[in-house]
Amino acid sequence: MKAVNILEPAHEHEFEATHGLPEALPPGETLLWQGSPDAKLIAVQALHIRKVALYFALLLAWRLASDLYDGAGLGAALWGCLGMLAPITLGLGLIAGMAWLIARTSVYTLTSQRVVMRIGVVLSITFNLPLKRIAAASQRKGSGDIALALAGDDRIAYPHLWPHARPWHLRQPQPLLRALPAAQAAAVAAQLAQALRVAHAQAALPAEEAAQPLPQRPVRELPAAAPTVSPQPTRGLHAHA
Repeated sequence: MKAVNILEPAHEHEFEATHGLPEALPPGETLLWQGSPDAKLIAVQALHIRKVALYFALLLAWRLASDLYDGAGLGAALWGCLGMLAPITLGLGLIAGMAWLIARTSVYTLTSQRVVMRIGVVLSITFNLPLKRIAAASQRKGSGDIALALAGDDRIAYPHLWPHARPWHLRQPQPLLRALPAAQAAAVAAQLAQALRVAHAQAALPAEEAAQPLPQRPVRELPAAAPTVSPQPTRGLHAHA
């Protein structure tokens, strides 16, 4: 029996034709960039581990102050707070572990034709977002997040995207390339913007060609003496609108 390393997520996606992609790229499509979220940034930005830690710290301070107010000695009060450290450590550890799993199982791919997001810890989901269907891409100020605004009526449910969704955009969810390192995010945003310009220009090209007038051909006039023949009605044929 083949041994499986549970710390290596490759076995969860061993049937992928290419890493992060459900199938091999077709001819003419090139891979521009591929990356994953940073686990620390996921824990801080998406799972708010700092805010949770602050909440637990306030609980400890409240417990300590309450015990001292009730007349308990300092040692007894500290001992009571010590009993709360185990569940607090467990809670923060679960959040950190979830952030690690999200980062390890998420792959963002940018090609010359689309953005592919393979996400999901328990159930893996792959979203193929053609560049022609992405209206705009913007990097959130002061973060490593790149939001993708979808064009037209295209929508993806917010719960299906979370935490890879732009916060507070519930009615019109925007896929989010989340928690990228700052230096990498700036380079990816510039590369994505260039790819969008090229894709939108190619999409507009057929419409512009169709709008051009057809070339005019000279009409040959019949001789003045040429007889004209009137078409005879044909029986048994009916035209239907």
